[in-house]
Amino acid sequence: MTDRFGNARVLVVAGSDSGGGAGIQADLKAVMALGGYCTTAITALTAQNTQGVQDVHTVPPGFVGAQMRSVLTDIGADCVKTGMLHDTAVIDAVAAELDALAPEVPLVVDPVMVAQSGDRLLAEAAAERLGDVLLPRATLLTPNLPEAEVLLGRSVPGTEAGLQEAARALRGFGAEAVLVKGGHAPGEEVFDCLATADEEVCFRSHRIETTSNHGTGCTLASAIAAGIARGLPLREAVTRARDYLHEALRTAHGLGSGAGPVNHAFNIAPY
Repeated sequence: MTDRFGNARVLVVAGSDSGGGAGIQADLKAVMALGGYCTTAITALTAQNTQGVQDVHTVPPGFVGAQMRSVLTDIGADCVKTGMLHDTAVIDAVAAELDALAPEVPLVVDPVMVAQSGDRLLAEAAAERLGDVLLPRATLLTPNLPEAEVLLGRSVPGTEAGLQEAARALRGFGAEAVLVKGGHAPGEEVFDCLATADEEVCFRSHRIETTSNHGTGCTLASAIAAGIARGLPLREAVTRARDYLHEALRTAHGLGSGAGPVNHAFNIAPY
């Protein structure tokens, strides 16, 4: 295990983004930037860039499980974060490995259901399975606004009060805590609302107008997981992760002709 100043181990189970802005690549960079050690189990390979996804090659569920077993039986984990889990068989394989090898390890579930473009990334049956087998064991659930609407089966007002109510309602799925990310809501401020058994709080930040916003959800969830792995209280882990993402957005380099990546390495001094 590790302490809050040590090299925290985060296992990320998610898809690969060949453009490097989201998915496993964003997870690796965010965890490393925040002082953690990131291991991976890749669920899908994508051919994508800043303009979109051109192709997807899924990984067999058994091999997803094999990757998790390799990591958990040797390196171990202080936190597990899930991202793109594309079908029910993969969700079941992930849940089985967690039950067998990491039943007490904190779990951050980023329910990658809806892309920033609005495209649906998870079939309805898989979304239901996610709610049945992973959300009840989650330490933290981190849906964006469209994903919160999918999970709740209704619209959610893009206001502070609306996001807070949604976070509260989503705790009914069994997660210990829920952070509803409000980046999709309009306005000059961005609200992310957290609900736990002990408190409800909304975090505010000034919206940065940029086209370099690909992978913000993956980055934020993995940054929070890095804090949890280091032993930080949840509210502190969320605050630290939001501060990191804000600066990564502010200092982004504008790569590509579409939605570019954030600057995950903004806090690493150049040579």
